[in-house]
Amino acid sequence: MARRLPVPISLAEIVGRFGGTLDVGDPAATISGVAPLPAAGPLDLAFLAHARFRDQASATRAGVVVVSPVLAAALPAGVPRILADNPYAYYAGFARWFEIASAPPGGGGIHPQAIVAADAVLGEGVTIGPGCVIEEGAHIDAGATLGAGVFIGAGSQIGANTRLAPRVTVMHDCRIGRDGLVHSGTVIGSDGFGFAREGERWTKIPQLGRVLIGDQVEIGAQCAIDRGALEDTEIGDGCKLDNLIQVAHNVRIGANCALAGCVGIAGSAVIGRRCMIGGGTGIAGHLEICDDVTIFAYSLVTRSIRVPGSYSGSFPLMDSKEWEKAAVIVRRLADMRDRVRRLEKRFGDDAS
Repeated sequence: MARRLPVPISLAEIVGRFGGTLDVGDPAATISGVAPLPAAGPLDLAFLAHARFRDQASATRAGVVVVSPVLAAALPAGVPRILADNPYAYYAGFARWFEIASAPPGGGGIHPQAIVAADAVLGEGVTIGPGCVIEEGAHIDAGATLGAGVFIGAGSQIGANTRLAPRVTVMHDCRIGRDGLVHSGTVIGSDGFGFAREGERWTKIPQLGRVLIGDQVEIGAQCAIDRGALEDTEIGDGCKLDNLIQVAHNVRIGANCALAGCVGIAGSAVIGRRCMIGGGTGIAGHLEICDDVTIFAYSLVTRSIRVPGSYSGSFPLMDSKEWEKAAVIVRRLADMRDRVRRLEKRFGDDAS
């Protein structure tokens, strides 16, 4: 790994900052990098979170390994180790700190090639990259970072310590909370797909709502999050969105949901809290998904889900009327199977 801490951190400091127990190793020993088990050297922290990596662990040269008590014996006897109940979460916390602590010093401030409206409000310690445009009445809160070519529309607000990667677009009157991250190419607050049929033509319906995004939300590259038609499009605190996701107008997503790549959510759908939605899933508009639902990849959700649990399934493309008939049959297959079994039990194999 190329990136290193400018000042190495001791094992005692790691435990003091992130918790766990130093089971083997010198508390004064230091590390300056992070690496996977096979590549880690004496100056690197690594982690072992699953038994399938035992072989890699048995030969590691890491300066310290974060490991659960159950898997600690998989490490060579002399390898320093920090015992933690959830090594993967421990590593995630350490990596977040490492990313900031090892970053090259930035210039900060406003690049001379940025265009900032006279009445825009910039908090302390913001970084505005080259080619950024910040329109009238926008608020960029303390510690926020805007990469090259970011556009912030009039009246929009970017929360404290939130980072926008190069070429992110935030249209007018939208809000992103604190400690967030939005990756390149994402557009927040574009018009929802609102049109009324007028004879043979389509008449555009103005999209007058906003996009409101909570705190600690991460949004991947090339996502499109549309503003509401009258109400707001909302994404709750702690949500994580992968790349290439479409969130249509008036959609509401509850806190701490995770959406994998290429999910498409149609207008006015409401998704509860702590939901996990697999890649390529399509969710129809104007339905509701309750809290704590997991939807497997490439599923098609056409009805509301009101009971927590795991769901999956899709249907091959066919004529709509034929599909409706087939869908009814599929929903009754379990009952039909039970009836056939009862008949077989009563009359023997001849019943089939």
